[in-house]
Amino acid sequence: MGKTQTFTGGRRVVLTIYVVVVAIAALTGLILGTFVEGNLLAPKFLGLIEFPATPLGLAAYGALTLATVLGVLLGLVIYVSDRYAE
Repeated sequence: MGKTQTFTGGRRVVLTIYVVVVAIAALTGLILGTFVEGNLLAPKFLGLIEFPATPLGLAAYGALTLATVLGVLLGLVIYVSDRYAE
């Protein structure tokens, strides 16, 4: 019973770190969009979806990009650890 509680707690910590990292990416995009003036190019998510070159657009782009990349990597880690544990 104690082993299950530890396993759940580990996943909760990883999920919390994931959310914090994505929030930091969004905040960074917001700050960059606010303070960088001039020739900002509109970023494209995966080369397909264009975001406006505004602070909110950069925040959304940064959060979505990092959430996708980090989410795929974490998904792979979870898949492998569930399949080949011990």
